[in-house]
Amino acid sequence: MTHAQIAREAVALVRPAIDKLLEQAVRQEMHIVIMDPRIMPWEADFSEAVLYEESIRSGKPWEKPFDEFARNKAAQAWRRRQPNAVVQTLHPSSLRDGDLPFYGSFVYGDVVVGCSGVEQWFDSLVSGWIALSFEQLMIHQRQQQS
Repeated sequence: MTHAQIAREAVALVRPAIDKLLEQAVRQEMHIVIMDPRIMPWEADFSEAVLYEESIRSGKPWEKPFDEFARNKAAQAWRRRQPNAVVQTLHPSSLRDGDLPFYGSFVYGDVVVGCSGVEQWFDSLVSGWIALSFEQLMIHQRQQQS
């Protein structure tokens, strides 16, 4: 499987948990961005490093551009290799004009995921589920190839 296929599988794997979480969130929709762990910020532009994106939509128009927000959160985390909550609270001097003032990303090794659409703590939670799933599915694939 390719990295993009594994990213899609990681989202599918945790989708039941996401759906259950959305039942208690302020909205029942979100956008997910997974960065390519093989591409570092000094090697490419952000848009070239996006590996996979997926929207979970309720069918109604979004009240805010959650896809753009998720990309912004992922970009902050990808640049610094830290969840954007850490950057915002401990290293705010590195924030750029246009960076969102709320968090919702997770970094696990070189896997960076950003989500937006619900409460920022839930965005972070879902990002973490996906990041961990992605890496473990990658490990599983490598073991199957050995």
